Amino acid sequence: MLDAMKTAFKLPDLRKKMLWTLLLLAIFRLGSFVVIPGMNPREFGADTIFALLNLFSGGALANMSLFALGVNPYITASIIMNLLTIVIPRLEELAKEGVEGRKVIAQYTRYGTVILGLLQATALTIGFRDAMTDPGNPWALVTAITVMTAGSVLLMWLGEVISERGIGNGISLLIFAGIISRLLPSTIVTFQNLGVGGVHPLGFLAFLVIALAVIVFVVIVTEGQRKIPVQYAKRVVGRRMYGGQATHLPLRINQAGVIPVIFASSVLAFPLTIAQFFPNVGGFWGRLIFLLTPGQWLYMVLYALFIFIFTYFYTAVTFNPVEVANNMKKYGGFIPGIRPGRATAEYLDRVLSRITLAGALFLTGIALLPYLISGLTKMPVGFGGTGLLIVVGVAIDTMKQIEAQLLMRQYEGFLK
Repeated sequence: MLDAMKTAFKLPDLRKKMLWTLLLLAIFRLGSFVVIPGMNPREFGADTIFALLNLFSGGALANMSLFALGVNPYITASIIMNLLTIVIPRLEELAKEGVEGRKVIAQYTRYGTVILGLLQATALTIGFRDAMTDPGNPWALVTAITVMTAGSVLLMWLGEVISERGIGNGISLLIFAGIISRLLPSTIVTFQNLGVGGVHPLGFLAFLVIALAVIVFVVIVTEGQRKIPVQYAKRVVGRRMYGGQATHLPLRINQAGVIPVIFASSVLAFPLTIAQFFPNVGGFWGRLIFLLTPGQWLYMVLYALFIFIFTYFYTAVTFNPVEVANNMKKYGGFIPGIRPGRATAEYLDRVLSRITLAGALFLTGIALLPYLISGLTKMPVGFGGTGLLIVVGVAIDTMKQIEAQLLMRQYEGFLK
């Protein structure tokens, strides 16, 4: 692996891509410490959606900095556009038009990012007026909203530049850098708590063993897929013969990625976030809010249920068996032993449902694992399942892109 990295840096164009990526990620980390005029840093509890947003932004939200919103407006706008592509026929046509159609959808996503950035910046500024040095000054409110929105748009631009001139997916790498930046402080705090009155050394050793096993398991499942054989019939077009080759259709075990976990966390964090603005709630509602805090039995049950629901929902959104079956039939492809058309669509749907069940169980286990590890090892786990899935997925994707660049130039890559 080290030899492959040395080879990558020796290639001028690949070295340029990697340096571009590192430079733009450094700008992102620098901007995370530029505090918005008139705002003061603040702490967030682990039981709110702001803790998740702070993780994605690399601590920029707690710092009340230029990049306080992170890439959350862009991610939300992208998800909304994906859903609208299914509902609105015009957007569906654009998605099928190739590069030019995707450019138009990307432009709509940018507009949506600006709108959502303004809305989220306004909500954060009004909700956290206690973090302002002069909360009664309307110009201070306008300044904070403008700076937050501009920072979100700047991050979107940085992500697009990384994707175009660097290595890997820009937006994913920005989230990756933010999560990794929070890992080092958590590790330092853990080492400081080792010993008498803190974390027990045996508990820390057990935590390391479990963490390593979990990372290996996540890598295996993330790369796992069901390969459905596909055969293309021979056909003559003009004087040439096409088809006749055998290939496969890969169905990933974790088809939905980390999106269901983010959705479930956001839904369950919403009532706790609202409760922050009403601290004196008691009685039935106070008890309900307590049961919805992370670690309580009701939270765990609803968390698992929502992950299952969102996993099946998002998989159905991103993979349409009927459309895949029609495309295969259009180009002369068929699954051996399955009739083309409706029978193929039903077969793909049946296989996908079984794979999605395994993926939903995997996501649920990873999401609930930090609470189980914390109970077994008596260690506070600040690096949740969502962050782990993102870090592993982005690392694998970036490594594959470097691998492809090396193999394209006939150099030996990472994989043997």
